[in-house]
Amino acid sequence: MNNRILAANLARIEKSLKQRTPPAMVKIGQKADPFRILVGCLISARTRDEVTEAACTRLFQRIKDPQGLLELTPRQLEKEIYPVAFYRNKAKALKSLSSDLIERFDGQVPETLEELLTLQGVGRKTANLTLILAFDGMGICVDTHVHRIANRWGYVETATPDQTEAALREKLPKKYWQKINEWLVGFGQTVCKPLSPLCSQCPVDKHCPRIGVDKYR
Repeated sequence: MNNRILAANLARIEKSLKQRTPPAMVKIGQKADPFRILVGCLISARTRDEVTEAACTRLFQRIKDPQGLLELTPRQLEKEIYPVAFYRNKAKALKSLSSDLIERFDGQVPETLEELLTLQGVGRKTANLTLILAFDGMGICVDTHVHRIANRWGYVETATPDQTEAALREKLPKKYWQKINEWLVGFGQTVCKPLSPLCSQCPVDKHCPRIGVDKYR
């Protein structure tokens, strides 16, 4: 798939998402500071959007910054974010992250991808999403949806999300960097699903080679 077809596909997907009622998508960055965005990204891993949203709301009604988070006991923090997936592990990670921010960045979330990646517990997906949402930075957030769909289209040929991000940085026009995650996550949740995608409802079916798809509807 070349960039001309990609551009047409993304335009169709953006239009189709506006016409659908997709699963609730957490607006982590809406009216939030960088620390809230970063914490929300970490909490959201392998957790439904509505559960993430509720957990973040509870937590930030109680704390405002890394110091406030550190003042919570482990049990209190676990209670605030429960029932997110792996809530005990995430509570420990949030404690480590907050300490790291205070010790190395004066309690502020750094504004570059390179510095974000040095924070304890922060991987490339979280760092890129924080960069985009908190600082309007040029990042490419690659999750399982972006990785799957980019390979399903034949736009990239990669084995891991990190490899997909690297390939997209080389090939994807920069005007799509910030938005591709939002579009492909919504598309992946509603139409281009991991198993048995809804190709009969797909707005870009004519331009999709369905690489790796054995069964579709």
